Amino acid sequence: MKFFFLIIIIIFSVSQLKALEPEPMAINATFNGYVLDSATNETLVGATVAFKGTKLGTYTNKSGYFSITNIIPGDYTIIVSYLGYEKKILKIKFGERESVRREIKLKHDGIKTQEISVEAEREVEKREITISKVNVPIEQLKEIRIGGESDVFRSLQFLPGVLTSSQISSGLYIRGGSPDQNLILVDGSVVYNPTHLFGFISTFNSDAIKDVELIKGGFPAEYGGRLSSVLNLTQKDGNQNNIDGTVSLGALSSKASLEGPLFNGSWFISGRRTYLEIIKAFIPDDPTSPLPDFHFYDLNVKISQNFGSNDKLFISGFMSADALAMDGYGMNMSLDIGNQLLSTKWTHIFGDNLFTVLNFSYSKYKNRFFGDQSGYEFLIDNNITDYTVKGSVEWFTSDVLTTKFGFESTKYTFGYLQNFTGDADSTSPGSNGGTLNLLVDDWNHSLFGQLNYRVFDLLSLQGGLRVNYWMQRNLVTLEPRIALRYQFQENIALKAAWGIYHQNLRLATMPDFSFFDTWLPTDSTVPASKSNHYIFSIETNPVEGYDLNFDVYYKTMNNINEINMNSLEGSTVSDVFYIGNAESYGVEVFLQKKFGNFTGWFGYSLGYIYAKFPQINNGNEFRPKYDRRHDLKLVLQYKLNDEWEFGGSFTFQSGQSYTGATSRFQSRLIDQNYGRGKIFPSQRFGLRLPPSHQLNISASYSFTTFGLPSKLILDVYNVYNRRDIWFRYYNTQKEETNVEDVRLLPILPSISYELKF
Repeated sequence: MKFFFLIIIIIFSVSQLKALEPEPMAINATFNGYVLDSATNETLVGATVAFKGTKLGTYTNKSGYFSITNIIPGDYTIIVSYLGYEKKILKIKFGERESVRREIKLKHDGIKTQEISVEAEREVEKREITISKVNVPIEQLKEIRIGGESDVFRSLQFLPGVLTSSQISSGLYIRGGSPDQNLILVDGSVVYNPTHLFGFISTFNSDAIKDVELIKGGFPAEYGGRLSSVLNLTQKDGNQNNIDGTVSLGALSSKASLEGPLFNGSWFISGRRTYLEIIKAFIPDDPTSPLPDFHFYDLNVKISQNFGSNDKLFISGFMSADALAMDGYGMNMSLDIGNQLLSTKWTHIFGDNLFTVLNFSYSKYKNRFFGDQSGYEFLIDNNITDYTVKGSVEWFTSDVLTTKFGFESTKYTFGYLQNFTGDADSTSPGSNGGTLNLLVDDWNHSLFGQLNYRVFDLLSLQGGLRVNYWMQRNLVTLEPRIALRYQFQENIALKAAWGIYHQNLRLATMPDFSFFDTWLPTDSTVPASKSNHYIFSIETNPVEGYDLNFDVYYKTMNNINEINMNSLEGSTVSDVFYIGNAESYGVEVFLQKKFGNFTGWFGYSLGYIYAKFPQINNGNEFRPKYDRRHDLKLVLQYKLNDEWEFGGSFTFQSGQSYTGATSRFQSRLIDQNYGRGKIFPSQRFGLRLPPSHQLNISASYSFTTFGLPSKLILDVYNVYNRRDIWFRYYNTQKEETNVEDVRLLPILPSISYELKF
């Protein structure tokens, strides 16, 4: 560890001395600015800015900003490119000490044929380090539809190393980590419950998202608080030139978005809602088998304003809610789940090469479960409220060095109410569990610093350190991170990364049902969770237009949790969870084509996950339920012409693990002839279900409605009607024990209609 810090200090010191040399830096120029969509003035994230015939170049950051320093005075040809947009070539002459700032506007191409941008991107990639980062354009993700819905989370499930608990779950299990170990950000603010409909659909409307960044491991020091991965979503800013919108009518839900100019900026609003309760009104009511009332909605809002050439202000809002009610089977119950998010972000440019971001955010997740069984009422109410302020400074120090440092401070409030008195309004203890009302406050403070340094033309280094302080535990943790990139050959790059990560939050949930998730802090009774990432990657370009990547990873996870299903009451976190350790390792193969009329990817992952808890499986090692071992994904999209587009996706995975049974015994009272059957479980998750596989296809036809662009989309989910097993259980209601399977959805064709105006 000391050696690591010594290396970072030496490299940083040398780079600073080099960056401050009076010659030739004293006379060199700077080029900076924003890359925008010419039609909307929307900033483009990840656009490439490259100086032809030189080693100068960069990508735009999350705000669409770029800065290139140490430009020797002279005439240059600059290539600016972005997927789906026409490349732009600039001829600029730089004088001594000149600072040139431009807003570069790219015209949308309409088709994915920007092969020419590959050249510029590869030159820039040689100087960038992106370990285990997956870059799939949002336009491609939106074309993957499930039940007629394009969904960001479900699209990401088609990437290697990203697993789910079942085909109807949108929770992401990434390289052996559980969904609560993923840091999910929307415009830099944390979202705690990212799913609708018990996990079948995520809360993120794809029409409101302009950039999706998934880092599956080895993420840099600017991100913290989670063990496994980072999913960073950026919402659209809105059209600064014209008012336009989109309406989509689907089988499951409908959605609409509208955007337009506002003063010196723009506004954007998008909403989505189901109408299952309307459909239910046309179905005859069966008192013996009542259908539940269910609906959800989500709403995205964003306002952007430019204050001069150096300052931008963004106000983002996000809201989602699920409501379920059922009256039947002798029970009246209701479930309400919701997210609320409000954030304000200010960006400021100091000089030519200093970019700053300051973000204030409020995030709240709440769920409420009420039941009334024959007059006996019970209530569970849980919420987590998060107030965060964070800031960062990105310093484009020189053409070989970029540094970034910042802070983050969060106030958490955890609320938990449990009432089993029989009277939901009662606040006094009862005879059957009574009430439990907890309100816990916690603070988390973090500092981070990181640098990207090109040691020489073929070798780049990224180093960083994050320091965290958690008030509830009075705990300080250090998280060093380091990554290397070596350009082995023209089309082959070698990468490696190592890092330490900690997590203070814990989620009590069931893997099969995203029904009632409860967030809890790490109190004094349990240690903080910790993981170590070790990653080695090979990136290649075997054929023009194709990227082929290999990732090998090993990850340790200490002090992680499994919910204690035997606990009936408790006042500490250790009463709710079992605490143990786990490790995961594997290899991933990813072949991707992002350009042209024919696009898509192939992914394969071989992964191993093992966990060990003293109180589970007699203290012996076991594989978790979501261990899949073999995971194969294929996604293909083809644009036939301006009217027709076709798409398909196929998955094949090892079956889920489940716990078998060795024997059964009958429990009954003395005066009863027949009682209740109970089974003795075998090794925890020691058996596997049959492999699961599924094919989905879609076709879209573009036309005009009253002169407005329109699209008709046909989607067929589970084409050959393979009903995989959701879970397997042992039915002991009869004298003979039966092994029964609960199966997943059959073939589901759907049709939707989109209209742009």
